[in-house]
Amino acid sequence: MRSTMQILLAAFLITATCVTAISVLAQGRPPLRAHKVNKTQPIKLVPANQQPPAESRVTIREEDGFRVITCNDIPRHNVGQFPNPGNPHTIAEQQWKIRLPLHPTQQKKATSLHQSSGRGPPNMPFGLGINGVLFEPGTAEFWMGNRKADWNYEALGGAIRLGLDANHAHVQPGGIYHYHGAPIGLLNELHIHADEHSPIIGWAADGFPIYYLHGYENPEQKDSAIKELTSSYRLRQGERPDGTSGPGGDYDGTFVQDYEFIKGEGDLDECNGRFCITPEFPDGTYAYFFTKEWPVIPRAFRGKPVNLREARPSDRQRRR
Repeated sequence: MRSTMQILLAAFLITATCVTAISVLAQGRPPLRAHKVNKTQPIKLVPANQQPPAESRVTIREEDGFRVITCNDIPRHNVGQFPNPGNPHTIAEQQWKIRLPLHPTQQKKATSLHQSSGRGPPNMPFGLGINGVLFEPGTAEFWMGNRKADWNYEALGGAIRLGLDANHAHVQPGGIYHYHGAPIGLLNELHIHADEHSPIIGWAADGFPIYYLHGYENPEQKDSAIKELTSSYRLRQGERPDGTSGPGGDYDGTFVQDYEFIKGEGDLDECNGRFCITPEFPDGTYAYFFTKEWPVIPRAFRGKPVNLREARPSDRQRRR
């Protein structure tokens, strides 16, 4: 028979475990993994050779001053095998109705996706493709699992295995398929050509259009040559702080903080966008461009973004 001390100890351990579990659930996220790696690695992409689990459904319409996107987060293109060794989740159909401003305006100050306050998710979705799949470049992976230290792992840096497929996408808890980089399957469907201005590939959370890579050399002249637009972000020089201040090692793209914005270094501003003429907006609009080099998917908004986490009904239902 167990002694009284053994029974009391067992009861204490069960209570402590339950309190910890309740605390994690109350925060709305699992505890962070304590990664120590500080060097970038080649990304090993999972082949996109699987049919999605459901038929893609997406409609985009204009209504009462909003662009209303109703979708199920399922692409038409093939996807990778999920779960896989880097990603334990299964793609699941969603039910979203997202309302974006039809006539967005530029703000004086950019709004960053990255939140360094230590509260809530480290990033918010940037927008979604015309196929209804989210563009969400940020990760919830931090050096030593320390969100406040603010060394956030870059999904495209390869240091942390995330199970990305050949579309640079993987799956969140709840089955949400989303892109962390260039949406290869979507781009192939749109027949992107280097000698033509990119078509719209999606809409940002602030309502401005998103294009891929190719735009007019002169942003104010539709008859100017087509060029590959470049980011104005570059890797920082030197080494990161080490010890308790940082992971050490060279600034090599392992972390979001390895990059810095240098105005005028490329074609685009700190939001990876510019005001320009496009085929869909002959009078001009602010527009975002995905680029080959970092950040690929923009990490800041020029307009006032809608919180897409709140705009997705299935998210609210899951938190209840």
